[in-house]
Amino acid sequence: MTPDKGRQRGASLIIGLVLLLVLSVLAVSTMSSSTFGLAMAGNAQYSENAFQLAETGVEVAINAGPFNDQVPTVIDPTEVTDLTGAEVGTYQADATFQQCTGIEGFSESEDPDSYRAYHFQITSEGRSFRGAASRNTQDFFLVGPNGCM
Repeated sequence: MTPDKGRQRGASLIIGLVLLLVLSVLAVSTMSSSTFGLAMAGNAQYSENAFQLAETGVEVAINAGPFNDQVPTVIDPTEVTDLTGAEVGTYQADATFQQCTGIEGFSESEDPDSYRAYHFQITSEGRSFRGAASRNTQDFFLVGPNGCM
């Protein structure tokens, strides 16, 4: 038996269009998902850049010495670029005096109070794109002659 051509109402056309619609929705969904994943990876990279910029600020502040127990060491905001000259972000840091403590067993001289540990704290902030920021703190001390008040 052959189907009657007069009785066909375009069912295959409707099924084909529905399948095309389903495939289109899947394609758009996949593209949207991959774009979202790419944005998340970019944000993670910017966050890592901000952390590394803050660590750079700590290193620059440590190397900036000499340190003073009266005046903080301040590293002004500094812009960092990559090898191509594109801006990566900025960092800024400061080292402030915290306290002066004794050092037990450090000196073999007759006066155990002849040297002190001068404690400092470095606070560094790195900023990258898309609002990524990282604030790192590093404590350290220097040994010097007793001048504590």
